[in-house]
Amino acid sequence: MTSAPGKVRTSRALCILVFAGCTNALLASQASAHHSYAMFDPTKQLTLRGNVREFQWTNPHCFIQIQVQRSDATQEWSIQMDNPQALYRRGWRPGTLKTGDKLTVVIHPTRDGSHSGRYVSGIGSDGKPLIDD
Repeated sequence: MTSAPGKVRTSRALCILVFAGCTNALLASQASAHHSYAMFDPTKQLTLRGNVREFQWTNPHCFIQIQVQRSDATQEWSIQMDNPQALYRRGWRPGTLKTGDKLTVVIHPTRDGSHSGRYVSGIGSDGKPLIDD
C-alpha cells in the first residue's frame, strides 16, 4: 500500500518545520547566554578621568576606550556599555563621543583587575551627565 502524495508532502513539511523550530530555540538560548555581566564586580565602583581614544558603536555592546593618566604612565581602559539600540533610545548616536573628549566615568571594574569595566554613569567635559545604565 502506498501513501497519498499529499500526505507525504504534509509530513515532510511538518518535519522541516519542527526541525527549524528546534534549531531556532537552540540558537536563541546560546545567543542569550553570552550576555552575562559576571566578569564585573557590582559591589565596587571606580571613577576614571581621561580622554576618549575611541567610541565603538558595535553589537552586541558599545565600548568607550579611554586614556587615563596615572602618576607613572597612561593606561587605556575599555568600558563596556549597552547595545547600540538601547543607547540610541537614550539619545546617544555614533558620534556622541569623539576622540580627545574629556570624560569622567564611574564603572563596575572587572573582577580580574584588568583595565576594563561596565559603564555605570559619566560626566562629559561640559559638566553634563551622560546616560546612566
